[in-house]
Amino acid sequence: MSAAVTAPHSVAPRGASAAVLRAEFRIFRREPGSLFWIMAFPTVLLAILGSIPSFREPSDSLGGLRSVDVYVPVTVLLSLIMAGLQAMPPLITGYRERGILRRMSATPVRPSAVLGAQMGIHGAAALVSSLLSLAVGRLVFDVTLPRQALGYAIALLLAILCGLALGAMVPAISRTTKAATAIGSAVFFPMMFCAGVWLPVQAMPDSLARIVEITPLGAAAQALGEAAAGNWPGFAHLGVLALWTVVLSAAAARWFRWE
Repeated sequence: MSAAVTAPHSVAPRGASAAVLRAEFRIFRREPGSLFWIMAFPTVLLAILGSIPSFREPSDSLGGLRSVDVYVPVTVLLSLIMAGLQAMPPLITGYRERGILRRMSATPVRPSAVLGAQMGIHGAAALVSSLLSLAVGRLVFDVTLPRQALGYAIALLLAILCGLALGAMVPAISRTTKAATAIGSAVFFPMMFCAGVWLPVQAMPDSLARIVEITPLGAAAQALGEAAAGNWPGFAHLGVLALWTVVLSAAAARWFRWE
């Protein structure tokens, strides 16, 4: 008898969470801005850079690689930067600012379901964008696919988790949507530099590269580059990614407020 009574209560939250995920996905796919900047812009940037003749010539400063070869991992990271720092924080902060999360706390749908749905959707979008960049790099510019596929997949998964944790920190410390946008933008440009958007990490001076490698996106760029070249990603780089993910996730959980 007790099992019959308690079973619906255990099922309801799961069903409610699935409903939230479906609703948030419908909202996401109706946002052309997010779709473009997360899923299309990195590949468009790769196509533009790859069309420059000098980017298709081997470079001694890159160890004989072409610039377009090293920019494929960069565009992979760019998609998760866009998702984690530009798209997700203002949306979550807006839900809290409008009282949506507070009202959800009085229903079977927990506010954490919204946060989980947003992280899952933006993470999946970044992953699709990453695969698109790899496909365009291979088919259009003859960029070799990652020779160490398993190491590349692990590094990419850690990079996405780290990017989402970084993105979760922004609404955790922002009281308003404007603040979330400002903080996200302030972090966005340094992370782009560390990812190698303006200068690949492989071409940076050794002293600068060592500093960049302890940042989340710098470590991710190095790990992806190593796996693409056929080597197992350095455990130091994977460790930096894992450490940042744990620290940022714990801090976001500690400081996040539902109302």
